[in-house]
Amino acid sequence: MYIGYVQFLLIIFVFIKSLGDNPITEFVFTSPLIAVPIILVIFVLASLVIGYLDSRLGFREEEIRNHSKSNPVLMDIQKSLADLNDKVSRMEQERANVKPSVKDT
Repeated sequence: MYIGYVQFLLIIFVFIKSLGDNPITEFVFTSPLIAVPIILVIFVLASLVIGYLDSRLGFREEEIRNHSKSNPVLMDIQKSLADLNDKVSRMEQERANVKPSVKDT
């Protein structure tokens, strides 16, 4: 997982280098002690925003659901989770339907 982040950052540097004679390119490669932390902070903030949008819009859950349809092991896990959720909801309904007995003391 972290290798992907490193590769993405390297791709960013290659992209910046490919811009040619540009003020951004000159800044990044002439003063890397300032530019690299700025790029890392922007990268982390952008990753957080993308991650928030991903979980907010439900793309990850949809991706997992689609992936589990093609993988029989994950399909079994998903089915057993659905069964467990059904059992828990039935137990909660039974518990709500049964009134506690009042003991005379």
